[in-house]
Amino acid sequence: MRLGVIGYGYRISLMVKEIRTYDPGCRVTAIADIQPERVRSRLEPPEAGAAAPRFYEQADAMLEKEELDAVLVGTRCSLHAEMALKVLRRGLPLFLEKPVATNLADWNRLKEAAGRTASPVTVSFPLRMSNIVQLAKEIVDSGKIGTVEHVQAINNVPYGGVYYHDWYRDERETGGLFLQKATHDFDYIHYLIGGRPVRVCAVTSKQVFKGDKPAGLRCAQCSEPDCPERVEAADRSAGMNDYCCFALDTGNEDSGSAIVQYASGMHVSYTQNFYARRGAGRRGARLLGYKGTLEFDFYTQTLRVYMHYTPRVETYELTGKGRHFGGDAALARAFVDMLHGRGQPGPTLRDGLLSALICLKAREAAGTHVYQVLEWDTG
Repeated sequence: MRLGVIGYGYRISLMVKEIRTYDPGCRVTAIADIQPERVRSRLEPPEAGAAAPRFYEQADAMLEKEELDAVLVGTRCSLHAEMALKVLRRGLPLFLEKPVATNLADWNRLKEAAGRTASPVTVSFPLRMSNIVQLAKEIVDSGKIGTVEHVQAINNVPYGGVYYHDWYRDERETGGLFLQKATHDFDYIHYLIGGRPVRVCAVTSKQVFKGDKPAGLRCAQCSEPDCPERVEAADRSAGMNDYCCFALDTGNEDSGSAIVQYASGMHVSYTQNFYARRGAGRRGARLLGYKGTLEFDFYTQTLRVYMHYTPRVETYELTGKGRHFGGDAALARAFVDMLHGRGQPGPTLRDGLLSALICLKAREAAGTHVYQVLEWDTG
């Protein structure tokens, strides 16, 4: 399989490795990136007898000149929709990083294209592919806990500094942290419970990562060596950015919560935080039915089922490892199997659009303090 990559960033490079681990016959033959020398420095040497990827600065040129079997889009978030549209117009299979869009205008363009294209699309939602979510899905679908009538989900991010040190701090690129983080969580939750979300309300706060330090200040220039958020020289040498988390130009909220109501009347509560650290890190959910409650945590890889009317608690401790709790490898397998006609593509463009819509409307709800209606047939 001849793969083309648009935007060869860190995240997409990891997915390429997962794809090639599963199927070494998949090769990146062309790359469109505005920083080709930076990309070349990160590429592994080609295998014996294999040609190095051809480079283009513009995606259109690559798509016009190359014979490709599939394309992966790994640009910064604000360009995901635009680049996806270029690929969809050519009918090529697509692997698209999340979020699929960072504004409603792009979301609408992508939605319209989704209704016309013949391209199979895999959206980068590895959490739903992880072993622990697959186990949760198996238990929910078995009926053991009854119909899920309430979900309580949480994401306390122990590595949250990256969203203030690096390019992620630019809200014009990220679209805010619902689109950066909650898009994964809304996707796996909807995957587990199904149904149709109809409205959302939300609030965000910026209580910690703000301050009066000069705009553009870097840790390397700062006179406060004991700052707990300081990026040290070794990390800077490894490529980590070190913009100040407490400067005037620090973007992004540092916590947020949303409530999503479904057509059945049930609702999902979700909250995320970016200044929890060490053992306070947690990501997972509680799904409550009438017969039982299922809860799981990605970090501990533990899932429990509490039966409501029998004195029984079932505990599952998973041992699998890998990026995104094993979800990246499963995502790569699904994408490659789809290319070979052996299976479904995993999370689809429709899944990506639904999750992005919830995030976009949650962002709007937080800004207006008004419930937002999710006007889309999400069945």
